[in-house]
Amino acid sequence: MKIEPVHVNQTQSYLWIDKVIIRHLIFSDLLQLEWNGEYKHLRQVYLNAYKNRNQGKNVLWVADLPQIGVIGQVFIQLNSVRKDLADGFFSAYLYAFRIKPEFRNAGLGSRIYQVVEKDLLKRNFREITLNVAKTNEPAIRLYQRIGFEIVGSEPGEWSFRDHENKLQNVVEPAWKMVKSISL
Repeated sequence: MKIEPVHVNQTQSYLWIDKVIIRHLIFSDLLQLEWNGEYKHLRQVYLNAYKNRNQGKNVLWVADLPQIGVIGQVFIQLNSVRKDLADGFFSAYLYAFRIKPEFRNAGLGSRIYQVVEKDLLKRNFREITLNVAKTNEPAIRLYQRIGFEIVGSEPGEWSFRDHENKLQNVVEPAWKMVKSISL
């Protein structure tokens, strides 16, 4: 299913933001995460995240605008080989947090985050970690505004198989950020 781009007047955000449904990702959402090809190269990453969700290792959320489709996403890794990021009990790792550009700066990112935090509290987690590219200043501002603090630097080196099954290596220096959460 190809989703056509939508142009949104931010001064009229109240017309659409209250209609957004924040829900768990389902299999049929996976293609929409590619955002009309912009993130096609991450197809295998998304599929692996979905498989890990089925094994209870991840929680995957989407922001769904009826008649439009998926306009945002965030993934939570509950347990990682890197216990400083997600240990399965206390700390969870937030990643792949994206909102389509035409829907940014209207409060949707904060709203999605609130749903995620509430869910993690119900699961008895008390800390959320994330890595954000040092060059992604809008995301850093959002994370700081919702209570995350920079606690260190990360090399940001990782690899994945793209949609053609070719190994891709990424080097994106990042800030490690942490937020303590509680009831």
